[in-house]
Parts: sequence; C-alpha cells; structure tokens
Amino acid sequence: MPAAKQSLGDSQPEKLPPPFPGRTGLGRPAGRGGSPREGGAPREGGAPAAILPRSCRAPARPRPEQRGQRDSMVVRPLLRAVIMGPPGSGKGTISARIIKHFGVKHLSSGDLLRDNMQKKTEVGILAKSYIDQGQLIPDHIMTQLMLNEIKGLDQYNWLLDGFPRTVAQAEALDKECHIDTVIDLDVPFETIKCRLTARWIHPASGRVYNLEFSPPKVQQALGLSNFSVAGKEASLKYQGIDDITGEPLVQRDDDKPETVSKRLQAYDAQTKPVLEYYRKKGLLKSFSGTETNKIWPHIYAFLQTKLPDVSQKDATNPR
Repeated sequence: MPAAKQSLGDSQPEKLPPPFPGRTGLGRPAGRGGSPREGGAPREGGAPAAILPRSCRAPARPRPEQRGQRDSMVVRPLLRAVIMGPPGSGKGTISARIIKHFGVKHLSSGDLLRDNMQKKTEVGILAKSYIDQGQLIPDHIMTQLMLNEIKGLDQYNWLLDGFPRTVAQAEALDKECHIDTVIDLDVPFETIKCRLTARWIHPASGRVYNLEFSPPKVQQALGLSNFSVAGKEASLKYQGIDDITGEPLVQRDDDKPETVSKRLQAYDAQTKPVLEYYRKKGLLKSFSGTETNKIWPHIYAFLQTKLPDVSQKDATNPR
C-alpha cells in the first residue's frame, strides 16, 4: 500500500506552497474545507483573518434540498389596490374573481355604508340623513368610514371598491397608505345602458335576470311581443316571471333608461378627475372591452405579476 500511494503521488505535478503561511491561494484562512476559521485564529503561525460584521458577509448558499423551502418562504409585499368602473361595468363580477383567485380582502364602500346604516352606527345615521335628503355624502364622512375599516386590514392584501370617488378622498387615502395599482374598467356607456336597462329582478329573493344574456325561462306568458333589450319600449308591464316562484319580475328605478343615463353622467363627472389623479401618479391600469369574460383574462394576467393564484382551479382558464 505505501508503494501504491507513492506511485500516485509521482504522477501529479508538484504543488506550490501557498503565498502566505497558513492561508490558501485565495488568501482565506485554511480551516476545514478551506473556510475561515472561527474568530480569525491563525493556523500554524499564519496571520489572523479579518472579521467582517454579519451584515457584510455574503449569505451562505442553500443546499439543494433547502432551495425549494427558501423559494416558498419569499415574503411578497402586500398589495393595496383600487378597482374603478361605472355602474354596470362588471365591477362586482371582476371583484369576486379577484377575491377567489388571489385571496384579497374586498372592501366595498356601498356594502360598508349599508351595514353601518342597518346597525345604526353614528356614521351610519349621519350618512342616512344625507341620503334621505337626496344629497351626496360628504367626503370626510366616507373617508372616516373607509379608513377606520382599512386599519383592521394592515396584515392583508386588499381591494377597495367604490372608494375613493373624489380627488379629496384619494388624497386623504394617500396620507394613510400607499396605493400600488388602480384597476379601471373602461366599458363604453352604450354597452352599459343595454346591460342595465335589460336587468330585471325578483324583489322577494333578489334574483337578477338580464334579457340579453341570462333571461328568465318564461317570457311569452306575460305577452312579451314587443320588448326591446335597450329598454326603449316602455309600454310593457312585465318582462318575465321568476323561474322558481313564478312571480312577476320588476325593474328597479335605478335601471330605467332615463335613470341609467343620469347615473353614468354623474359617475363620469365625479370620477374622471380621480382617474386623472392616479394616471399622473403612474398607478392607473385601464382594461377596455364590452364583455366581462374577455376583459377578465387580461386583469388576471396583470395581477399574477403581483400575487400568486391561491385558488384550486386550473389557472390556465381562470373563471
């Protein structure tokens, strides 16, 4: 065996001594495996190594079996998003899909307002007094209502719906938190008019029908011979009956053609400055189209750059 070792040694080139005693050719202390010795202690008379503070040391490379764990432990920044769109733009449907796929907390100003009025909170009573008089709720009341709720969501990704609606509200929101992105649903008003004026409801259950894409099963039973999807023919008494109870459907005042036009004009006048406010900040992301199912894939792809899909369904066809 000694002879064999000598034979192997003869076949290798003679190794040069390290440039400094007790150090490797790279100038590192020659501890086990060539790594620095703890405390910079010299080895066999070598000079002590300089000790770097921990914050300056290069992080150790993870072992192969640890890399997957480290990737899964990456902490993403929390998302603070706003969704905007006129009534009938599909905002409710899009918001529901965002919640489903990305697990964000959804905060709707309308839902929050109704909840406070129902519970007769101080803010709810005050807001109702303005609504009963046909007046808009002042900015400071809506801001107080929303910011109080936002404070409880500081550990979550969230999506604001219906707020801010004025530049004053947007500025107040900016003072409390940093908004990352504003999703704007850019749907033509003519498309929205057709959607809303074709919408009929069953008052007792709240079931909603749309004569354009989700009509009731029975329409002709009530003499629907001249109905118009655009809602222009007002001579008809009913547009159909409820699929389950057989009771007549009604059209909300908000969905009548003349009311829809006024609502869209009011939205445009009120929110156009807000959209411009966020556009100047580089936060506005507009998605244009006439169908929610065609707009959604683009919104989904955009949000995937910010959050992982937490739903269980196949992400290649997100619905």
